[in-house]
Amino acid sequence: MIHSFRKFFEFAGRQSRNWYLGLFYEIIRCILEALQFAALLVVLDGLVHDNITAQTALLAFGIMLVSVIGTAIFWYLAHGKEGEGSYRMCEDKRIQIGNRMKYMPMGYFNSHSLGNLTSVSTATMSDLESMSFAVIVRTLVGVIHASIFSVAMSYFSWKISLIFFTGVILFMVINTMLLRCSKRLSPIRLDAQTEFMDAVLEYIQGMSVVRAFHMAKQSNTTLEKSIDETQRKNQLIERQRIPYIAAEQVVLRIASAAAAFCSIALFINGTLELTYCLIILVSAFMVYSQLESAGEMFFMLSMIDASIDRVEEINQSPQIDIDGKEQTPDRLDIEMQDVSFSYGDKKVIDHVSLTIPQGTTTAIVGPSGSGKTTLVNLIARFWDVDSGSVRIGGIDVKDYKLDSLMKNISMVFQNVYLFPDTIENNIKFGCPNATHEDVVKAAKAARCHDFISALPEGYQTVIGESGATISGGEKQRISIARAIMKDAPIIILDEATANVDPENEAELQRAIEALTQGKTIIMIAHRLKTVKNADQIIVIDRGKISQQGTHDELIKQAGIYADFVGMREKAIGWKIKADSLA
Repeated sequence: MIHSFRKFFEFAGRQSRNWYLGLFYEIIRCILEALQFAALLVVLDGLVHDNITAQTALLAFGIMLVSVIGTAIFWYLAHGKEGEGSYRMCEDKRIQIGNRMKYMPMGYFNSHSLGNLTSVSTATMSDLESMSFAVIVRTLVGVIHASIFSVAMSYFSWKISLIFFTGVILFMVINTMLLRCSKRLSPIRLDAQTEFMDAVLEYIQGMSVVRAFHMAKQSNTTLEKSIDETQRKNQLIERQRIPYIAAEQVVLRIASAAAAFCSIALFINGTLELTYCLIILVSAFMVYSQLESAGEMFFMLSMIDASIDRVEEINQSPQIDIDGKEQTPDRLDIEMQDVSFSYGDKKVIDHVSLTIPQGTTTAIVGPSGSGKTTLVNLIARFWDVDSGSVRIGGIDVKDYKLDSLMKNISMVFQNVYLFPDTIENNIKFGCPNATHEDVVKAAKAARCHDFISALPEGYQTVIGESGATISGGEKQRISIARAIMKDAPIIILDEATANVDPENEAELQRAIEALTQGKTIIMIAHRLKTVKNADQIIVIDRGKISQQGTHDELIKQAGIYADFVGMREKAIGWKIKADSLA
């Protein structure tokens, strides 16, 4: 138990001060609450000695008034500090997780489920937010309350005090066994929670596929199984803890009864005054009141323990910005020297070396799955190479602080992600201090000003998650406007025109020309007209460079590029013939 409390206060970090202050107020509250015994003692002493006077009544009332008012004041102060400590602690941790995720290798997100990250950031943190406030306070206060009242009993009889302390000790022995059981079961509950989150996210994200293939019944069955499994594991935990909770309650009741009988025996043999005997009898079942109510909460200490471990697992995840420094290179030539990279056991990039001079355009082509996207992602340091080096301006990308590296790179992806926010905020995402005039200028350059202006709210139109309320071509142009706003000297285009319809292609091509003017361009493309004008073409096959040169050089060589051009020309010819037949 002590280990769990120590871990919690370390986890609380800078908010531990609020918790300690809250617990200090709780101790004062318990002492003030114990004054009720003093008021009761005054009244009982007056009754026993037939000496009830106005002065006696006023004294008892005064003590009780101090106790009640003081208890209320310190209850308010304690709960204020504990509540602030709880909510601010979780706020700090959520921000910490969010900040850390920005510097995790992208491979981390592949090897760890979305459900786990979502569960920790939401459900687990919510559990800590609610449970810590209830569990930490009620368990500690229960022990403190019982201990203070047991000490107070020593004023009347050290033997009675010893009985009450024995009850607390036996309670803690059983509680230790309860915590061992809880420690074993708590990870099961968190695993069930993560699996349930996975199932819900899969159900929601796959809804279009479920409907298209008429698989609603099977999909519902999978979700229902996850719900049933979560319910079964939670019920298992409840069944396991009940015997321990019952044993704790029995021990405390027996201790209270033993103290009552002992006080009567001491009175009979003349070693305890009647007044003291009566106050012990009245108070015997009040001493453990808060410890009894805290008994059920002790089981959750291990759940808090396991939740903290789950959060710290993310906070201990690898980071790619540890030793980097702010770098300002004189030039922005890109060099890859003998670079290899694997996803687990699968080698994706195999001893690749290339140079991309500043201000040139490099096209990367190759079959699907050949490693093209991985290659450009290594330049942006989405992953770190297994061997070799990637250099920008002669400096290894590992020696850059991530922010200073990404200041030099803008990326336009095939699958554009737009945030559920205004169009203006999406465009100035990388430049939050940009003015509206800057946003409009970038939008005009990206050929998206006209369709934005036609929307009901213009630039203040809130688009759906991932830009669900606008077309694919419009999303692409907004993403290009975002990249224009950033104005980075290196542009990476990952099949930016692959999914664009012919009506939008001309506008999108002009937007790309505005974006790439005077920049170093690296493009992954399948469209012949975007490839053949490149200063150099890199052909990737099975993670290796199979060909390298200009369009005119490669077209004369037998190989993947000539086959690529031949297939594109046939496709264009087929399209022209098909159009003429229509």
